[in-house]
Amino acid sequence: MDHHPIEITPPDITPFKHGNAGVDYVHVLRSERPGPTVMVQALTHGNEFCGALALTSLLDAQVTPARGTLILAFANVEAFARFDFDDPDRSRFIDEDYNRVWGDGVQAEDVLSGTRDSAELRRARQLRPFVDSADFLLDLHSMHEPCRPIMVCGVGPRGGDKSVALSRELGVPGDLLLDTGHPAGLRMIERGGFGDPASRKAAVLIECGQHWERSAVDVAIDTLLRFLRVTGAVDATWIDARLHRAPAMQQHVIRVTEAVVAQSMDFRFAGNYSGLEVIATAGTPIAFDGNRVWTAPYDETVLVMPSLKHVKPGTTMVRLGRYD
Repeated sequence: MDHHPIEITPPDITPFKHGNAGVDYVHVLRSERPGPTVMVQALTHGNEFCGALALTSLLDAQVTPARGTLILAFANVEAFARFDFDDPDRSRFIDEDYNRVWGDGVQAEDVLSGTRDSAELRRARQLRPFVDSADFLLDLHSMHEPCRPIMVCGVGPRGGDKSVALSRELGVPGDLLLDTGHPAGLRMIERGGFGDPASRKAAVLIECGQHWERSAVDVAIDTLLRFLRVTGAVDATWIDARLHRAPAMQQHVIRVTEAVVAQSMDFRFAGNYSGLEVIATAGTPIAFDGNRVWTAPYDETVLVMPSLKHVKPGTTMVRLGRYD
């Protein structure tokens, strides 16, 4: 077995195929009371289904919004449909990474409105109106390697600082990431108003843990309920009856300074890293890529989500940052 143990079972999402918004696997729930538009998305990557388990639990409970509009969406369902227990990483996407195609021509190359075609672009174009209508967005993810949860707060200070503020209201998780973005393309949480510091819109992306560990589902559900409570989308009494509330965590911000991008198929790490390791001394080798040696740029360098699962030139293999 060349993958981590699969401790959870992919949910059956077929009962939720036909929503009420004219797009498969999208449910738009409206309250009679005015309020923000709040969106939650799962299955950005088809092999990351802890978020889908959180969404199905919410839909099974027949959640109703207290005010405003609540949008619940399963994203890359085509990739998820080909999940294989023997080759689980194959279902990450069909043609390309769904979370790198959100360029709008202002913040990044206009990929979404361009002429290029892929399964992920077609799906993103279907979901774009819902994403662009949202005032608050939670994107539920998981990670290749076992690691404590991380909240990705976008690119700071260009929109990331307000997402840090939202994460502090949620009170989880302990590690909040201000990133530099991905060279391969714009993520959904950086699109439009989410990435504009002048906009009141805010988006966060939670990495709940390793893809298929049971605890990742608990993190996804906990974060989802907290998000719905903080944004006021769902009645607090309804949430509190289901939320096993623990004290807010002590939270720390990691500011990424650079991304380590593979230049060849010979990329390898200098150690057995899984994530959030702290390299004590500047100059310590971190990775090797052909003739290039990547070293810690400063003392107490934090390694963010290192993984060799998808090695190829142009892929971000790890981000390097420091705790504030």
